[in-house]
Amino acid sequence: MALIVTQDGSHSVYSERYGVTYHSRYGALTESLHVFIGAGLRFKAAVQTDISVLEVGLGTGLNAFLSWLEAERRNLNVRYTGLENQPLTPEEAALFNYAECAGVPERQADFCRLHTCAWERTVRLSDHFHLRKKRMPVQAYRATEAFDVIYFDAFAPQAQPEMWTEAVFRALHRALRPEGLLVTYCAKGDVKRTLRAVGFEVERLPGPPGKREMTRAWK
Repeated sequence: MALIVTQDGSHSVYSERYGVTYHSRYGALTESLHVFIGAGLRFKAAVQTDISVLEVGLGTGLNAFLSWLEAERRNLNVRYTGLENQPLTPEEAALFNYAECAGVPERQADFCRLHTCAWERTVRLSDHFHLRKKRMPVQAYRATEAFDVIYFDAFAPQAQPEMWTEAVFRALHRALRPEGLLVTYCAKGDVKRTLRAVGFEVERLPGPPGKREMTRAWK
């Protein structure tokens, strides 16, 4: 694992296998707050307080941690499922500075709990946040519940094209409740065409720093 510091001071990781970073070099925390919290969880929280989230690519746990904080701030009940086929070790995760960069350094131990809690079962991390981690590729996942929000945070299409296929997005479309949404940092034309092909309505939104656009797709 190669730890890097992004432009907003928050950490990310460079994947030697895929040749890309886990987050935007323009700011890991900034990107996560903009794409997944702002356009995803916070947007859905405007109309409901019980929200089920599926994350494709749990990775460093940054999106999950920020969702936990957001759930507490907004008095939400968030049930969070994270898919990750190549998890980082708890020792690696303990190096990340996300709690400090989010302005809650006292929550570092809670961030580490995301990585030390058990896999394959639902863990109550607080009154507002329940986490279920599943170690598997998205292609093998069969949803047993319907979700309100999907965070699609796989590596970029050029690095991991098998993640951005019609089959994957069709399965995710089935996993959403009506009016459910999928958010991703990627705004490539072929990705948006694939989303439309499986039944999503696709919306272009302003992107985080370093990206002109991002994508939100609706069922």
